[in-house]
Amino acid sequence: MVFIHLHCHSPYSFLSGASSIESLVAQAALYRMPALALTDHNTIAGLPEFHRWAGIYGIKPISGAELTMEDGSHLTVLVETRQGFRHLCELLTIMHAQEGGRTQPRLAEADLFRLSEGLIVLSGCRHGQLQQALSKQEYARARHWVERYREIFRDRLYLELVADGYPGYASRMRLLSELSSCTGVPLVATSDVHAANKQLFPVYDVLRCMALGCDVYTPHPGRPLNRMGWLHDADEAILRFAGFPEAIARTIEIADRCTAVFPIDKTLFPTYRTEDGRGGYPFLEQLVFAGARERYGCLDGTTTARLQHELDIIRELGYVDYFLVVWDIVRFARSRGIRCAGRGSAADSAVAYCLYITDVDAVGRGLLFERFMSLERAERPDIDIDFASDRRDEVIDYVYHQYGRERVARVATYQTFRGRSAVREIGAALALPEDLLAALAKRVPWSTHADQLEDALGRVPELRMFQEYRERLTWLFAIARHIAGFPRHFGMHSGGIAISSSPLFEVTSLQPSASGHWITPYDKRMLEDVGLVKLDLLSLRTMSAIEGAIRESSKFGRIDYDAIPLEDEATFSMIQRGDTIGVFQLESPAQRALQARLGATGLEDIVASVALIRPGPILGNMVDPFIARRQGREPVTYLHPKLEPILGKTYGVVLFQEQVIEIATAIAGFTPGEADELRRVMSHARNYTEMKKIGELFMEKALQNGIAESVAATIFSYIQSYASYGFCEAHAAAFATTAYKTAYLVQHYPALFYASILNQLPMGYYPVHVICAEAKRRGIHILPIDINESMWDCTVPSESEIRLGMRLISRFPETVATAVNEERTRGGPFRSVVDLILRVPQADRLHIEHLVRVGALDRVEEADRNELIWQLPQWFAQRQSGALPLIHSSAHLAKQPRTAMRPASLAQRLADEYALVGVGMSGHWLDLYRCDLQQLHYNTIAEALSMPDGERVIVAGLAIRPHRPPTKSGRTVVFFTLEDETGMLDATMFESVYRTEGAVVFTPYGRLLGASGVMQRRGGARGQLLVEHIWGLS
Repeated sequence: MVFIHLHCHSPYSFLSGASSIESLVAQAALYRMPALALTDHNTIAGLPEFHRWAGIYGIKPISGAELTMEDGSHLTVLVETRQGFRHLCELLTIMHAQEGGRTQPRLAEADLFRLSEGLIVLSGCRHGQLQQALSKQEYARARHWVERYREIFRDRLYLELVADGYPGYASRMRLLSELSSCTGVPLVATSDVHAANKQLFPVYDVLRCMALGCDVYTPHPGRPLNRMGWLHDADEAILRFAGFPEAIARTIEIADRCTAVFPIDKTLFPTYRTEDGRGGYPFLEQLVFAGARERYGCLDGTTTARLQHELDIIRELGYVDYFLVVWDIVRFARSRGIRCAGRGSAADSAVAYCLYITDVDAVGRGLLFERFMSLERAERPDIDIDFASDRRDEVIDYVYHQYGRERVARVATYQTFRGRSAVREIGAALALPEDLLAALAKRVPWSTHADQLEDALGRVPELRMFQEYRERLTWLFAIARHIAGFPRHFGMHSGGIAISSSPLFEVTSLQPSASGHWITPYDKRMLEDVGLVKLDLLSLRTMSAIEGAIRESSKFGRIDYDAIPLEDEATFSMIQRGDTIGVFQLESPAQRALQARLGATGLEDIVASVALIRPGPILGNMVDPFIARRQGREPVTYLHPKLEPILGKTYGVVLFQEQVIEIATAIAGFTPGEADELRRVMSHARNYTEMKKIGELFMEKALQNGIAESVAATIFSYIQSYASYGFCEAHAAAFATTAYKTAYLVQHYPALFYASILNQLPMGYYPVHVICAEAKRRGIHILPIDINESMWDCTVPSESEIRLGMRLISRFPETVATAVNEERTRGGPFRSVVDLILRVPQADRLHIEHLVRVGALDRVEEADRNELIWQLPQWFAQRQSGALPLIHSSAHLAKQPRTAMRPASLAQRLADEYALVGVGMSGHWLDLYRCDLQQLHYNTIAEALSMPDGERVIVAGLAIRPHRPPTKSGRTVVFFTLEDETGMLDATMFESVYRTEGAVVFTPYGRLLGASGVMQRRGGARGQLLVEHIWGLS
């Protein structure tokens, strides 16, 4: 007998599915089931992946969902027809759009009945209305339910038998059978599957405990009672449903009725038309060649042929409207003065360059269009565009307005279990001690995945202290490994947008975001299966920082950003010194160290820099050979003369992905599409069979191309070793221009650009105090927050001053800052704290207290900060009673004695300023320690930086951004920066030190560090510290 499961849950039923979708499908295929249904709780998020795995394993996928009704009961719904799928999408959208639907979606019966066509309804599990009525012996209510649903669904209603082993289940099954006999509504057997096999019961139980907020030692009706909710075979079904063979057979009948809804065999992208009706290929061609004449002037044969080649591919792949829509969005942004730039592999396109989507000359750089689009490439192209972050929402609103709110949605993201969250949540469900879990979670590196926890315990020094708990943590590690890839939280992609030619209800449900935009439940991987195309409209704070600097520069003579010279000696001199804090893509310690070694003299060096400091090139050991060859310390050799024109600009190193394509084309005569497939196979570490097949094809074609077998084999091995580490050259080139231009702004307009960076924080690599310290090093005076001078934003009173703005104060709202500025303009400067309280009613006690603590009222108050804070409750009470204006008249205040409060110490003032603003305005943290440090013979950082190579030093400072990048050897190297009142020093700590002492940098005690070691200078680079010993300063 054949049995088909029609009620199954995957991990997309958050904390209610213990097996991956692949595991469920694979188990069904193992039992030779011809079909399987997926019915996750109130979502269809898993359906694209479900259909994909079903196709791989050769079984029929049945779409559905388990819906929560208004009264909290459950109902199982299956899709019979494509119209039914549309109705299911609409029902789910209604559920999530109603009040409270984002967290507790509920469906009204009236909506279900209105959109019932094409849906098959099963009466539900023990949480269904029908089973609940039978459990309570409310037989009339049960019969009434059946009759109402039969009237709407007719032959699409089935009574669901669930042999779940819960108390009374046998009685409920008997009553359902009797109800079926007297109403004529047929029975169907299901098992409410939550796991692929019964051995996963402990995992499912822990997941339910996590959802319910209890532990495994606490009884709860929401926890599973037994192991029966697994994907069993037909033999088990015969045992469970003995006496109901027709209910088993009916699973096949229902499966035959249902229609598979994915994949969609067409692209649902809108047709673009201008207001006067222009569009299609002729319009795209016209735009491209008009843009080409603007970009290139007179067009030569090479450029014309390249553009025509790209246009032909775009037309053949059906992407004409895609390019026109992107062009339209960029055109809108530029017309509104919203700074934007395309990036990623789209910069390999000359068409994108001529449409002003990107600013990288693909023809001039010799970039390969096939890295972006190819007739032989299965993946759809993806254009990423960065917009100024503070105005990106204007662009998104335009897209909604232009293409219709029912046709546009944001793309979903799913956060999976990370190491720290797995420790906290699984540990709590297992009833492990709270203090143990808190201490362990705090020390787990943030980048650790849930399935790496046990390995981290033996590898990460700061976790060594937990070795004695390893046995107690066995279950935690095992469950974490199993659920590591499960979705835990649903969110909205930072910039992904799906645009459809028809209402999105046809292929997806929708749910509202906090911002009011619709979100599809599909992430970017799923969109292609449902016929949707994603646009990435990303926000980049650097764009906003650039625009802010330009805007503020109007008082000094406006910066012409687009006219910045690309060969400015002063800018390259600054880059060569590694003085690049605040420079886009070049400010990390690794990048600053690279620049000091590389000695960049042109934009091509910056392109290489952007690509070199990435996990891939570092793991591939590409940095040192590149620099050595560039500086002539190592010969540049080529395995074959045909490689010289390809690898010449990178000194024989395969740095860019495009070079892999070019090598395969030149050596093996691959078509560009075949070459890109080789790149894809190598760079994504595909399986052995794929790699073997592409390698054999490479060798065969290379021999046909006249390349000696040994040379061809060596070349293939060479590119294979580098290809997985390569970076997209077009992406690097797109970032390089912005990197150089922001370096130019730092060199020539430091006050303007650093003020603008402060207004965009958090962005880039460094916090407030580092940006301020770097500005000071460049001769800029940092003026503190002042109630009578500061605006919301940081401002630039002169080209050598930055006035800090109120936006930097923690938890201080813009509305209050605006009210302060407006009242100051209307009524003149504030004369005291009381004057501020009286004139700005929008400010509450906490707002005023924060202003006092950061010193914003120091210039208008003689009283100490502590005294003012002590008086605040009384003043606010008097304001509320109306007595404050009378009691605190100027004459009255002059007669008031001062309270005997102890004045705020320098340590207290600094603690408040660092906590609330992120920078000390009364001094630096190290001011508190300097006398003691001098007695202990510590060097200042300025002294350390002046010392020669090999000199031993001992320094102290604030630790900035400690991080452990991947290394080729797998050994740990920690990079961080120390800052004191005299400057900043980059430091490197190798594994031997890290394992014995270095874990302190990743603990709460690592905020303020002491370190000793040897100063290193390579090639005239800014000095760095090689750490030999490290400790926390109390």
